Order: sequence, then C-alpha cells, then structure tokens
Amino acid sequence: MHRYIIKRLLFLIPTVLGVSLIIFIVMNITPGNPGRMILGVNATAEEVEAINQELGYYDPVLVRWFNYLKDIVTEGDFGQSYSTKMDVFDELWPRFLITLRLAILVLILSVCIGVPLGILSAVKQNSLLDTIPTMIAFFLAAVPSFVVGIVLMYIFALRLNLFRPYGLDSIKDYVLPVIAATICELSAYLRFTKSSMLESIRQDYVRTARAKGVAERTVIWKHALKNALLPVVTSIGMRFGCLLAGMVTTEQLFSIPGIGSLIVESISKKDEPMVIGCAVTLSICFTLLMIGVDVIYAFIDPRIRAKYNKKV
Repeated sequence: MHRYIIKRLLFLIPTVLGVSLIIFIVMNITPGNPGRMILGVNATAEEVEAINQELGYYDPVLVRWFNYLKDIVTEGDFGQSYSTKMDVFDELWPRFLITLRLAILVLILSVCIGVPLGILSAVKQNSLLDTIPTMIAFFLAAVPSFVVGIVLMYIFALRLNLFRPYGLDSIKDYVLPVIAATICELSAYLRFTKSSMLESIRQDYVRTARAKGVAERTVIWKHALKNALLPVVTSIGMRFGCLLAGMVTTEQLFSIPGIGSLIVESISKKDEPMVIGCAVTLSICFTLLMIGVDVIYAFIDPRIRAKYNKKV
C-alpha cells in the first residue's frame, strides 16, 4: 500500500507542472498589461515599460514559467499580486481556508442526507419512499444554486431577518450559503447512490444470497452496499474537489471572500501570479483528494487491498 501511495504522490509533480504551464499560456494570450495594472492609468509609458521589463513580461512563456518554478522550489515564493502588492500565498491561503470550511460543511450535509436517501430509494424502488425523493432530487438538480440562494436570502434574511445576507463573521453566517450549496449537491448524491445501489442489488450474488434465505437487512448492508459504495466514494471525492473551486456563485451571492471569488477577480484583472498560485494550490488539493479516495477504496474492497499488498 505504501508503495502505491508514494507512486501517486509523485504524480503531484507532473500535475503541478502541467497546470502551471497551461495557466501561463492562457494568461499570456489574454489581453492586458501588468505594468499598467500595477502603476495605474496615470503612469507614463516609460514607467510602465520599466515595470514590464523588471517583471520579465516580454520574456518567452517557457522562460517565465521556468523562473516561476525556480522561485517556488528555491525560495517558496509564489510571487506578488499585481493588484494588492501582497505575497500571493499570504493572500490566497486565508481565503482558501474559508472555502475549505464551506466545502466540508456542504459535503457532510449532502452526503449524510443524499446517500441514505439514495439507498432508501433503491431498496424501496417504485414506492412512495422512492418516488417522492427522486422527484424532489430531479427538481432540485434543475434549479441553479444562485436561484436557491436568492430565495433563501429573501425569506430568511430580508423577510424574517434571521440571518445576515452577506459575510462570514460568525458561525450563524454559514447557515444560508451552506444550505444553498447543499440543496443542489445532495440531489446529485441521491441520484448517483440510487443508480449505483440498484445496479448492485440486481447482481447475481445478491439474488443468490436471497435464495439461500439470508436476511434482507444482511443482503442490503453487507453484500450490496459495499460494492455500491465504490463509485459513490469516487463521486464524493471528485465533487468535493469541484466544490473547492466551484463555489464561485455562492461566494459571490453571499459576499464570501473565498478562493473561487478570488480567482474570478484575479482573472478579470489579469493578475497572473494570483491566478497561477490559486490554480497550483487547487490542483495539489485535488490530487491529494484522489489519493485519499484510492486509499478508502482499499478499506472498502478487500480485493483492491490484496492487489496493493501484493509483492512485486
């Protein structure tokens, strides 16, 4: 197992290299001038030119990319933001932690509600316990998260005055954005868990267990569920990774200073160091999440664990 984990950790290197190079290329072909952004509209052309020369703006993309990686490896320097003049890592890390807290809360709620409802819908197929949750899930999946957020904000913040419609100054302020994001997420978990569970229930080994007189509870929880959880675990890992970078709508709607809104702001300002720093941070987190998913696989399925422990 440890050899597999080390091997996957080594995949971080080409992942970070590839992501940073792609971002460098994309930012290079977009219009904008870092010197003008740093000095403002009142700066002279000579001053802007001097700043661009100092930043290496006119160097080839590969040269700038190599120098950027060299600064990270040798000095741990992610660069300085063009717009705020702050170190990139010092600015993005607190905002990443805000998004991480939101994503964890959304994940916990959506999994704890969506997965059990998906299992229940599969076990009670074609009954009201299946029809009602499935119809609600399809309805929620068709409603954008910002619409849900606006409705929650109007009812609970503006009309009832129970919560603030913006900011995260207390635990209470997390309620509306977390619920808005959870409602859309749990519908996906419900539908995915249900389809995976139905596929597992229809397998031959489940029919054999039932034919042998095994209790239905044992058939569902011991035989069918273990195999149905494998694709669900993959979905949880991937959707959690997407939450870290994909909560832009929720963050913008509730004025939350997360990393998603930071990326959008930095792209609009062509703040290359900030965009690249955020992209590298998220790519590392996503790769680590996938490694964690593979390790969880081994604990769920003994066949996978045996393959990992096999001597080569």
